[in-house]
Amino acid sequence: MATATRPKRSMAGIELVRLLAYEGDRIFTTDRARELAPRAGLNDDYLLEALHHLRRNDWIVPLRRGLYALSSSVPGVAGVHEFEVAMALVKPAAISHWSALNYHELTEQIPRHVFVLTTTDVSVPRKQTSDSAGGRGGYPVNGTVYRFVQVQSKRYFGTDRIWVGDARVSMTDLERTLLDGLAMPQHCGGFGEVIHAFAEAMGRLDLERIAEYAQRLGPTVVKRAGWVLELHGCEAPQLEELAAIPIKGHRKLDPTGPRKGAYNNRWMLQENLPGMVGT
Repeated sequence: MATATRPKRSMAGIELVRLLAYEGDRIFTTDRARELAPRAGLNDDYLLEALHHLRRNDWIVPLRRGLYALSSSVPGVAGVHEFEVAMALVKPAAISHWSALNYHELTEQIPRHVFVLTTTDVSVPRKQTSDSAGGRGGYPVNGTVYRFVQVQSKRYFGTDRIWVGDARVSMTDLERTLLDGLAMPQHCGGFGEVIHAFAEAMGRLDLERIAEYAQRLGPTVVKRAGWVLELHGCEAPQLEELAAIPIKGHRKLDPTGPRKGAYNNRWMLQENLPGMVGT
């Protein structure tokens, strides 16, 4: 009797996949699968078993506990874009940092990970890979590694909704992406890459927006933004606005660099970049 029912359950599982695809549920939860299970002829008692077999046979891809995506091996189903997966892994979420630099065509380097901006009051997936240095490298899903950068809710802003293939996703806008590079250059290929990104973006920047965003992100970002804008020849009135914002003590220009180098009193920064640091 058991062997007779296995093919039926298998067919019911495949029918569930077809229903999910028909309903547009390329990414779905266990609860959504449970809603559709009766229409697929699948008894609720066997739902988890069916999902297990669908996963093992590469019909579905696990994203995190209770969350799945249809595999690109499903006939007629376009593969789920890695940015679409990022939107499902956490909420709120926006593609950010190095991934956003690449999207905005500000870097020629291809990031190895997908960087995702979210807030500190949400739970991010905890399984971590190890990077080459032995540290936490990110959360792996189907060959892609996701890096979550968490900020306070008041600092989650500056995002746009864009289309990537068939998916609607959130992306940090040009100005927010550049400022994130000044705050966390280690997530953008390094401070030198961020300076290069500013140079590429100068003709497209909304200076009023970047001044507003910088002030919302704090005085250290304000001073770094003023310094790099001035480096690239900006003479807009917003520059003096940024210079006038008070800050206590000199901060490192590159937060990942050494505590050495000349002090720039206009921007209250210690210029610690290679080539600027005295021997």
